Amino acid sequence: MGRERETELYPPVKAFLEGLGYEVKGEIGAADVVAMRGDEPPLIVELKTGFSLILLQQAIARQAVTDTVYVAVPRWSGRAGWRAFRGNLGLCRRLGLGVMTVAACGTVEVHADPAPFQPRKSPRKLARLRAEFARREGDTTEGGTRGQVMTAYRQDAIRVAGYVAEAGEAQGAQIVREIGVARATAIMADNHYGWFVRVRRGIYTLTEEGRAAITERREDG
Repeated sequence: MGRERETELYPPVKAFLEGLGYEVKGEIGAADVVAMRGDEPPLIVELKTGFSLILLQQAIARQAVTDTVYVAVPRWSGRAGWRAFRGNLGLCRRLGLGVMTVAACGTVEVHADPAPFQPRKSPRKLARLRAEFARREGDTTEGGTRGQVMTAYRQDAIRVAGYVAEAGEAQGAQIVREIGVARATAIMADNHYGWFVRVRRGIYTLTEEGRAAITERREDG
């Protein structure tokens, strides 16, 4: 948008609110914008040239005065700008804050109104989390790491590869019976890590990458 000062956001926001029947004044107390309409609670808008922790802190502080608090920022630009804005919009909704953007032409758009937030739970995501926790053997990855995570899937793949390394080649049903990895056939067929190769229908052996992975695993203890 190319705006350099918060004061440049004020005229379009003021005009927008006046169009809704508010009387608007700037810099009342600590608030950037205060709008009044009849006997309604005051409406406060905090202006910033971009989202920041300071903006959110200021807006939350204004909630001690009124529940009707908005933040106003320049409208995003480009796909990356939209992704960043969408994340900040979700955060503002969680904080009970309204969100406005101001386009370069001066158009003001309201993306969210202040309201209590009730997060929607996802049964599917909860089930996935519980299943991964239950299948994971031990505590194999430190929290906060950005490295390779030892998932339950990878643990199963290592077990399957270890069995195939000993057997030379194997069928999924055979592995299920012997070591109890129920998804052995899918792991070998999907070949997510490049460790398996099919030698004939339903029968798999290890690739060089698979043998190297198992050797490295055994050397690491």
